[in-house]
Amino acid sequence: MSHLMNTYARLPIAFSHGDGSWVTDTDGKCYLDALAGIAVSTLGHNHPALVAAIAAQAGRILHSSNLYRIPQQEQLADKLAALAGMDEVFFCNSGCEANEAAIKLARYYGHRRDVERPAIVVMENAFHGRTMATLSATGNRKAQAGFEPLVSGFVRVPYNDLEAIRAVARANQNVVAVMLEIVQGEGGIHIADVDFQRGLRTLCDENDWLLICDEVQCGTGRTGTWFGFQHAGIRPDVVTLAKGLGGGVPIGACLTRGKATGLFKPGKHGSTFGGNHLASIAALTTIAVIEEDGLIDNAVAIGRLIREGLAQALAACTGVVEIRGQGLMIGVELDRPCAELVLRALDVGLLINVTADRVVRLLPPLNFSADDARELVTRLGGLIGDFLAP
Repeated sequence: MSHLMNTYARLPIAFSHGDGSWVTDTDGKCYLDALAGIAVSTLGHNHPALVAAIAAQAGRILHSSNLYRIPQQEQLADKLAALAGMDEVFFCNSGCEANEAAIKLARYYGHRRDVERPAIVVMENAFHGRTMATLSATGNRKAQAGFEPLVSGFVRVPYNDLEAIRAVARANQNVVAVMLEIVQGEGGIHIADVDFQRGLRTLCDENDWLLICDEVQCGTGRTGTWFGFQHAGIRPDVVTLAKGLGGGVPIGACLTRGKATGLFKPGKHGSTFGGNHLASIAALTTIAVIEEDGLIDNAVAIGRLIREGLAQALAACTGVVEIRGQGLMIGVELDRPCAELVLRALDVGLLINVTADRVVRLLPPLNFSADDARELVTRLGGLIGDFLAP
């Protein structure tokens, strides 16, 4: 009997090693990885530059805490600020911690404006994390059940519905921020419309609200731009990152600009591990490889190849509702629950995920090759075809 707390319905498989887009289990079977550890393994597995950088840093110093300067962390903050057009960066260890920082920042911003009970507008079907505040911001009742009382101060509206947010603006004087996933990952790979994003930016400016973009899953090049909001040509006041930032090493970040900058002072927020030497060098190396190897352009091209290939492979199948996505963040929605496809995929040597009950979620490494993409289409197309066959 395992002493692990039973927080995951783990699949009956364990991996011993990986190389590129492939992983090998402890029995020696190989699998094409189309999930990348849920959008984490940006460079795939065993990338030589990342391995060398981590090993070299481990031989120098792993951690000193944020009581002291960390030069690699400062370099990473400068790089992220330049890529995102932001001013300041706070480092933590995960996406929920980055979102927790953003929520605290928004509340603090509200109190600085004499709003006694600051409220944040959040979206239906959103997923922001599993800490109490981020769980309360999440639009998934199943995830929230049993953890009441939830944290108050969130106003929920439909995704991609600007008029609903305008109605909130007219009715609620306590709103200080809007929190938006540019792509809802856990919610089923739903993309915020460009016009919605631009309208939301204008609405936040008109009401002096903060616009918070949760890019924990879709950031760091996954959608074909460094950050998902760049497709709409807007700039948020706060951006949160994690998952793919460290290429597999845990790191999260909360970026701010303009009126959201300079709010946190010593003692207002912190993290013992956040942005330590090892995590910062992993993130710096991941970003450098993305730039040097043209992986953002690769995400665009390979994502299109996968979507078009699946559309062709599944054209004759009734039961495919939609194939959608941006870059290497792809969802195949079916007309019925399909969680069993995850186990079936293991049988054919493929790692996938099902979210929102009916959506096959694909999050391959950004260096997924054209050959990898064609293999994915072949294996997944056959799998879904068989599943939907009458």
